Amino acid sequence: MAPNDAPTATIAAALRRERERAGISLAELARRAGLAKSTLSQLENGSGNPSIETLWSLGVALGVPFSRLVEPPAPTVRVVRAGDQVRLRADQADFAASLLAAGSTHARRDLYVLELEPGQPREAEAHIPGSVEHVVVAAGRLSAGPAGELVELGAGDYVAFPGDVPHHYEALEPGTWAVLLMEHR
Repeated sequence: MAPNDAPTATIAAALRRERERAGISLAELARRAGLAKSTLSQLENGSGNPSIETLWSLGVALGVPFSRLVEPPAPTVRVVRAGDQVRLRADQADFAASLLAAGSTHARRDLYVLELEPGQPREAEAHIPGSVEHVVVAAGRLSAGPAGELVELGAGDYVAFPGDVPHHYEALEPGTWAVLLMEHR
C-alpha cells in the first residue's frame, strides 16, 4: 500500500463539528486532550498534520470514535482499493492503521487494516468507555492485548479485548498485518 496524506480537510471539518456539538471551546478541548491550543487551532484550520495518538486523544476528549474524526461521509456503495487507503502512522512505533469503514450512529463500529513491523511496540491509550477491539491476524505474528494479558497471535488467529484500557500491539515478524474491528458500545 502506498502511503497517503492524512485527510486534513476531513479532519478539520470533523473536529469543528464535534467540538461544536459538544459545546466546548477550542481551549477547553485542547486542555482535555492534552494539546496546545495552537496545535488544535492548526488542525481545525486544516494546516496541521495529526498523528494517530493526537486524533485518539481528541476522540477520547470529545467522547467520539476515532473514525468520526477521519472518515468522510460515505456513499451507499463504497469500495476502498488497497492502494487508495488513507494510512495514518503512529509517532513512536512502526504501526499504521487504515480505516476501511466507520459505524453509523446505530452501529458503533469501525473497521481497520493494521500494518506492523518489529521494533517499537504500539502502546495505545484507553479509548472511549465501552470500546472493544476484535483483531484477526492476516499475516505474520503479533502480540496484542491489555497490559498484563498479552496474547501471541499467528495468521488466522482472533482475539477480543477491552479497548477502554491501555493496550499493546507488537509485531513479532516482518510484514505483519491484521484486521481490527473496533466496537463502541
